[in-house]
Amino acid sequence: MLVDGGCKCGLVRYEAEVDPEKATICHCTDCQVHGATAFGLVVGVNEGGFRLLSGALKIYVKTAESGNKRAQAFCPECGTRIHASNAADSDGPYSLRLGTVRQRDQIPPKRQIWRRSALSWVKDLEAIPSHDLQPKL
Repeated sequence: MLVDGGCKCGLVRYEAEVDPEKATICHCTDCQVHGATAFGLVVGVNEGGFRLLSGALKIYVKTAESGNKRAQAFCPECGTRIHASNAADSDGPYSLRLGTVRQRDQIPPKRQIWRRSALSWVKDLEAIPSHDLQPKL
């Protein structure tokens, strides 16, 4: 599936060929901290399937629990995380951050990984009162 997207400030724009069957919720603690949220959402991009249309990406290399070096690419201006990959594979495959994909509503997650790190309350989100817009505080 051909998708396009970019960062919050608009500096970074891309297009990518993604595999919707590889849409994943990741509960690892890295995704929790880097995303400042309960989990990360990614979709797989095969090698050579990502094309930067504008801007440049800054890379942060992090050593994963496995010892593998992970290259995490983000916008140098606004900090939006764009993708992650093995640091040795600059052309992919990538884990593209689903929140940056314009067509994200068409790519529902198909699996969850790193469940051992999942926050205990994630499975009960439907039980929490919700609002269609920002309520008054």
